[in-house]
Amino acid sequence: MLKCGQNRGKETHRDEICPDCYDDGHDDVHADVHVHASAYPERLVSRHVRVIVKAFAMISKGWKRVRFQPFFVERKRLMIELKHLSKIYDPGTPHAVTALEDISLDIHDGEIFGIIGLSGAGKSTLVRCINLLEKPTSGQVLLDGRDLTALPQKELLKARRSVGMIFQDFNLLEQRTVLRNVLFPLELAGTPRAEAKKRALELLQLVGLSERTGAYPSQLSGGQKQRVAIARALATSPRYLLCDEATSALDPTTTGQILELLAKINRELGVTIIVITHEMKVIDAICHRVAVIDRSHIAEEGPVSEVFVNPQSAIAQELILQKDRRAPEVFSGQRIRIVFDDKTANKPVISDLILACQAPVNIIFADTREVGGIVYGHMIVQLPQDERQRDKITAWLHANNITFKEEV
Repeated sequence: MLKCGQNRGKETHRDEICPDCYDDGHDDVHADVHVHASAYPERLVSRHVRVIVKAFAMISKGWKRVRFQPFFVERKRLMIELKHLSKIYDPGTPHAVTALEDISLDIHDGEIFGIIGLSGAGKSTLVRCINLLEKPTSGQVLLDGRDLTALPQKELLKARRSVGMIFQDFNLLEQRTVLRNVLFPLELAGTPRAEAKKRALELLQLVGLSERTGAYPSQLSGGQKQRVAIARALATSPRYLLCDEATSALDPTTTGQILELLAKINRELGVTIIVITHEMKVIDAICHRVAVIDRSHIAEEGPVSEVFVNPQSAIAQELILQKDRRAPEVFSGQRIRIVFDDKTANKPVISDLILACQAPVNIIFADTREVGGIVYGHMIVQLPQDERQRDKITAWLHANNITFKEEV
């Protein structure tokens, strides 16, 4: 007899397959689903490997068949769902302000999701509605299928423990040391002192501040303060981490370090991270998908690489191509924007174009970025005055499958 992991405590015949387990036809020693380890946090992969090793050990002791329900499967599970979310301040008055209107978003398990927009677009209100620091006027906020807007206050407070948050201005307690700042949420949760201290020290080591436990916030740099804030946000082992302009007050070097730390937390701890920012470079650096918010609405949503290469909305084009759009104004004549993707970014496209067409082009602006380990780029070029040369250039670009668009 054996016990199935899905039906814990229920005994099943050794040759009987648990009806709740999915069999994909692979060797019984392996999991009942195929798992791509690189897509999951390291801690989950190591757990999965340990279970398989245990299965081999059981077989070596005479067990004929071993079945187990894997703890993660190859599919994207929704963790956060926003359904028709709206937020109106002072509704029903002459001073009513609509901060959010009919926002619907799905955020998947284990991803880093970016929300980008200009100041006043509604992005900070949106992130505060996710954990109900701001109560939506209408709509639903679902965490793992539970509607937070419908929970009683006591259950809502409990649910909020699974959501950590970090802010632009750090919000550290100045009278407390680094260690005691991290301990603070654990004290509020009633965690035993020894356990809380152990957890806090582990987190400070994770964020690289194990040697500054006795320092006060006034003795820290901006980057160190944000590291403390991140450690504090992780103290209660949240499954979600909300980052509201977390790097806006930092210099470029420190910003890069904090973003690397967030990516490490996502990778090793499996925390789903939502990044609110007005900077496209932050989205490029760590996000898997992005939503562009403009004037209280979601203007565009998709994988970062797709939005960067081919922005559809006016606001996305402004955020991504803002440098490009100022430069061409001083140039006359027809201009095109050439898009470089993973297939063309490493090729000498302009050199090949000039040699093949025997026509000069004037490079007005160029920009490349790395998104998910792949280089993407844009280049604005001024075409020759001669119409035949222009036609020859555009025909060559079409023939070589190089994406381009006419600049207005």
